[in-house]
Amino acid sequence: MNSPVVKTFGDERIAAGEVCIVVDLSECTGMDSTFMGTLAGMASRLTASQGGVLQIAGSNDRNHRSLEDLGLDFLMEINPPSAIWHGKEEMIRGRLQVSMPAGSVGQIQRARHVLDAHLLLSEMNDKNAREFDDVVTLLKSELTGKEKLAENDQSK
Repeated sequence: MNSPVVKTFGDERIAAGEVCIVVDLSECTGMDSTFMGTLAGMASRLTASQGGVLQIAGSNDRNHRSLEDLGLDFLMEINPPSAIWHGKEEMIRGRLQVSMPAGSVGQIQRARHVLDAHLLLSEMNDKNAREFDDVVTLLKSELTGKEKLAENDQSK
């Protein structure tokens, strides 16, 4: 549910020229593969376009292990002790404002987002490719089905 919003925010900040984006996971009790794929995509785009870095703040042991298990610790800095924000997290969190995105993501866009996240994870390494092979096949099939339904609805 959160990953399309995170992706949109990341894309906007990258387009604005940001070289360091920090994602605070302190309130995150667990991440699914779609969210981790979204983070990986953001880290890849940030590195490629600006030579920048995605930093993860407040990652608990479980989330840290999940990111490492997929090999994402090579794409992003997880709880970096030398980050300029290190030791100032509570002050920064206190200054943040909640921003709700305009509109919602449609079924086809959501399905495409989930597929893209899993494709990116699969491209990271052979282990991920094997782990997500069946998921990617299923997601491609679901997306094709949703697109065909939408085409049929539009032609009526």
